[in-house]
Parts: sequence; C-alpha cells; structure tokens
Amino acid sequence: MTISIAIAGAAGRMGRALIRAAAEDARFRIVGGTERRAEFLGVDLGALAGIAPLFMTTADAAEAAAEQAEVWIDFTAPEATIAALDALRGATARAAIVGTTGLSDEQRTAIADHAKRIAIVQSGNFSLGVNLLAALVEQAAARLGPEWDIEIVEAHHRRKVDAPSGTALLLGEAAATARHRKLAELRLPAREGVTGERASGKIGFSAVRGGGIVGEHDVIFAAEREVITLSHRALDRALFADGALRAALWVADKPPGLYSMRDVLGV
Repeated sequence: MTISIAIAGAAGRMGRALIRAAAEDARFRIVGGTERRAEFLGVDLGALAGIAPLFMTTADAAEAAAEQAEVWIDFTAPEATIAALDALRGATARAAIVGTTGLSDEQRTAIADHAKRIAIVQSGNFSLGVNLLAALVEQAAARLGPEWDIEIVEAHHRRKVDAPSGTALLLGEAAATARHRKLAELRLPAREGVTGERASGKIGFSAVRGGGIVGEHDVIFAAEREVITLSHRALDRALFADGALRAALWVADKPPGLYSMRDVLGV
C-alpha cells in the first residue's frame, strides 16, 4: 500500500526531515508541500531537503493537498495549522497528522472540530520512546501518592518559541490523568522570586533553551527519602519524522476522530 502525503512547512527543520524520510520509503508518495516564506515558494521539495529533485514545488495549503494527498502532515505554527485545516475542507485529504505545539485551548477545540470530518492524530511528540515514557509516567504517578512531588524538566534548541514544550505537557497530562485530575488543576505556575513552599500533589515545569539541543525530558518523582527520574533524550530529529510517518500509515484508513500517538502504538 502506498500513501500519498502533503507536508506543511516544507522548508522547516521538521518539513525537511519528513521529506527525506518519506522519499526513502516506498510506502509513501509525496504529492505536495507548503511554505509561507516567500524565498521558499516555488522551490523543488527535494532541493529543500537536500536530496534529488522531486519535481514538485511548494504551494499554498489548498493547492498542495488538492491533487491526490490522502494524509496531511503539519508540524508548523498554531495559526498556520488551523488555517491549513480550514483550507483543506473539500480537498482529497481524509486524515491529518498534527505535531504543532504551543496550541491554545481555542485552537485545540478547532482541531477537535476538524476531527469530526477527518481522522487526526495529534501529539506533542511523535517519538516512540517518548510515548512509551508517557505510559511509564502514568503508571508511576498512579502508584505513588501525592506526597511524591512531580517535576518535569525539558531542554530544547535556542530557536524553540514555546515553553513548556508540547512533550513536557504531554508527560504532565499523563501524570495528571493517573491522579484523576486535569493538568490545569495540578500545574504549578512558573517560579520567580519568593514563591513560598511547594504545594503538595502539584506538577511543576522547568524549561531550558540553548544551542542545538534536539529534545531532552526528565520526569522527576521526589519524596522525602528517595527520588525517581524517568528520562528521554532525542539524538536526531529524524526520529520524529519516522514516528509521524508511522502515524500516517496507521491513520490513513481510520474513521473521523481525534487520535493520539499512544493510539497508534497501542500503549
């Protein structure tokens, strides 16, 4: 089976990684790609990714998906992702992969509305390891009481614009779910100045930004006499592209609905 895909933000780091990974995999056929920056419009997708020409150039969302795209893959910015899903109404795409982070509650609601007409896999991270980590975090949080403080520390490259990362929030949601609460109810505000004692049962976040760090996440469970740390280190951005393409294969024939990467992996 060959799945036709269109890739949003083709000139971005994830866009280029997706093009390279899909071009090397016979299960995929790239039929379109988008880019908002003028200097990359009309550029061959292969040239953007540093591989042989693919003889198709960047276009707007409607044009990129109108031809033959079955699955739309989007790792861009919140506003661009929502605009693209709006533009895809009536296009051939019957499924979408959304890896965009920094979404507001309103934007998440908009994605859920689009999932009533197409199948959407949305995740803050498409890494196999991270999603297995989330399952472990959920198990740990379910077995350790509120006297165990939970802190999530994440590190990314200097160009990342949102914090905490989508992955950190994904891990926080796993911990909150295990404690039968919403993350918004347990999340501690950012610390600065005189903050007072840490409230029991809450989940804290810290963000590091610097250099070219691909992605690092530590989930710390701290009690009075011992500490457990569950960690993940991303070594190559290609792992996220691999996960997104695996999700694309899985979701291509699914009915409309909002799915997670844990649905894809069955964990």
